[in-house]
Amino acid sequence: MALFSSLTPVFMAIICVLIGVIMKKTNGEKEKRDTKSKHPSRPWVDEDLKDGTDHPLEEEEGEEEWQGLEENVAHVPFAGERYSEAEMIKRSQTFYELLNKRRSVRFLSDEPVPREVIDNVIRTAGTSPSGAHTEPWTFVVVQDPYLKHKIREIVEEEEEINYKKRMGDRWVNDLKRLRTNWIKEYLDTAPYLILIFKQVYGRLPNGKKKTHYYNEISVSIACGILLAALQNAGLYTVTSTPLNCGPQLRVLLQRPANEKLLLLLPVGYPRKDATVPALTRKPLEDIMVVM
Repeated sequence: MALFSSLTPVFMAIICVLIGVIMKKTNGEKEKRDTKSKHPSRPWVDEDLKDGTDHPLEEEEGEEEWQGLEENVAHVPFAGERYSEAEMIKRSQTFYELLNKRRSVRFLSDEPVPREVIDNVIRTAGTSPSGAHTEPWTFVVVQDPYLKHKIREIVEEEEEINYKKRMGDRWVNDLKRLRTNWIKEYLDTAPYLILIFKQVYGRLPNGKKKTHYYNEISVSIACGILLAALQNAGLYTVTSTPLNCGPQLRVLLQRPANEKLLLLLPVGYPRKDATVPALTRKPLEDIMVVM
């Protein structure tokens, strides 16, 4: 009995330790479950900018049937342009010099731009390659002053939150040297706004869905061609990816659920008092590796 009494504190200590270990393990497993259930905090990643090739939209989820593309496509003879080496060098140098003058311009004039020019540059963007030739892009051209102002209101409201809360000090400080902020006057003054939407899937004539492979990459290539076409026409823009504005802009512009905003371009001529940051571009040896 005396021996039992002397061992009681030891047993109690062991029991307390075991209870502590069990509780710690239980809490640890709960934390792991909570961590897995929560998405990592990345406020600068806009859900509308993610590639939706493998992720059906919530609005369209269900048992809808998907259908592949037709298997047989006729092939036709092809003969491309062929230039002399001297002409190739001249043309490539001239094109580089043209695009090297491209700058992101935030001070745009309200001077009218011929609509035919806008039609032509978008036709040019539409020549872009795409996954399985699905052409998963929609270019929404806005010229109506009321709609332009509504777009500005949506963008500025969200951008103010982005700058003050979502983007973080590092990103905001990196932008300070470029003197940018959430005020987007060019959304009112530019004669045209071009909003580029990626179609995360398409619709066939029979109503079935068709997959748009690499839709974000395909539309991004088209955007690059569009920028080159604008520069070739003597028009200027600033590439804008308004975070967290996509859903509101999609509703405003009455776009279907399968379209997600990728880029917003105000297009026009520079104002006479326009300025741009004194930036330089990396030299060839810093961007090209020859093996």
